[in-house]
Amino acid sequence: MAGSEWSSAIAVAAFVASYVGLGLGRVPPFRVDRTGIAIIGAAAMVVSGALPWPDAVAAVDAPTLVLLFGMMIVTAYLRLSGFFRLVMMWALRRARTPLGLLAAAVVTAGVLSAFFVNDVVCLVLAPVVLEVTRQLELPPVPYLLALATAANVGSVATLTGNPQNMLVGSFSEVSYRRFLAREAPVAVLGLGCVFLVVWVVYRRQLPQAPLAIVPDTRLAVHYPLMLKTVVAIAVMLVAFLAGVPIAIVAIAGAGCTLLTRRVKPDKVYREVNWALLVLFAGLFVITAGLERSGAMDLFLHWAAAANLDRPAALTAVAAVLSNLVSNVPAVLLVKPLVASFAEPRRGWLVLAMASTLAGNLTILGSVANLIVVETARAARVEIGFVEYSKVGVPLTLVTLLLGWLLLAFLPV
Repeated sequence: MAGSEWSSAIAVAAFVASYVGLGLGRVPPFRVDRTGIAIIGAAAMVVSGALPWPDAVAAVDAPTLVLLFGMMIVTAYLRLSGFFRLVMMWALRRARTPLGLLAAAVVTAGVLSAFFVNDVVCLVLAPVVLEVTRQLELPPVPYLLALATAANVGSVATLTGNPQNMLVGSFSEVSYRRFLAREAPVAVLGLGCVFLVVWVVYRRQLPQAPLAIVPDTRLAVHYPLMLKTVVAIAVMLVAFLAGVPIAIVAIAGAGCTLLTRRVKPDKVYREVNWALLVLFAGLFVITAGLERSGAMDLFLHWAAAANLDRPAALTAVAAVLSNLVSNVPAVLLVKPLVASFAEPRRGWLVLAMASTLAGNLTILGSVANLIVVETARAARVEIGFVEYSKVGVPLTLVTLLLGWLLLAFLPV
């Protein structure tokens, strides 16, 4: 076997092994997670010679990592200031019926997740939902499922709503404003679907009587820090809409929020998901190795024959891949395919929509789902696979259909 053929074979083997590991989430019997798998796969690409070191360094998309890091810093300050908890409690206290409480949970989670990373939103809001439902003696499961699924659906609205959208923002020429204009209707209709599906599934468990008033509980809120961070975010949003590169805006916003005398930087840095940043870097190298091997050319040839440039086909492929290997690896895998489309802008929008909404299919579909389920378990509230699927499966099918209709037939 020639040297180039050997390198190509190693690249394909490393890619397949890495993506199988990412799909499983672990490599028995070793204690290695998805981030570790990405590191091992990237190392295999470089050490084997399948991807030269300079090419591996160049493959790491710095704007994407800068964008993700910047948004994590800004979101960390909001969380430390008590902003998310304050907003959720404010919304829930204004509900007068169980259905009103459900609507408040859906809207709050969806709107917050549109502008901040949805995983953090679920991490902060799940304990609030548990606390309020316990005080009002309501079944917590419907409200927790509404929180998780609404966070996923709401995050589809903007380029900064979730990591896979950030990838799309970095790889495509779709502006923040255009993305918002095309995906926000998907998010709004999707949130309506969340409310309806949860209500239909749990209507017999939700009482019709008016709710008691949620007791006032003293919230730990740092108002000066919150005000400063909210102002910084408002300026960032204006810059996003004005067309300033989103990575530059994110890191500038992070720099502004770090200028504080009240919070130690170490406390903020502990809020950053460093493992996710490393996962991204490793995946960039793995997919670059596959592209260099020439195997991607065969995939693109097959995709052209299978008409995967059609929105319906791309929606199905992205949704399936997102549940097999998770949404971020799925987007990286499909990236060269979408870039080759005759109409790539529509392809990027469809890919962002499908990879995000597919996260609601099962408990394992997104990190946000796992956060809510684990938070509930810690409070002795069990949400099993079947219980989740009662909401997740029909909701995913309906929202994917709506998303496809909106993005396939309307101008982009």
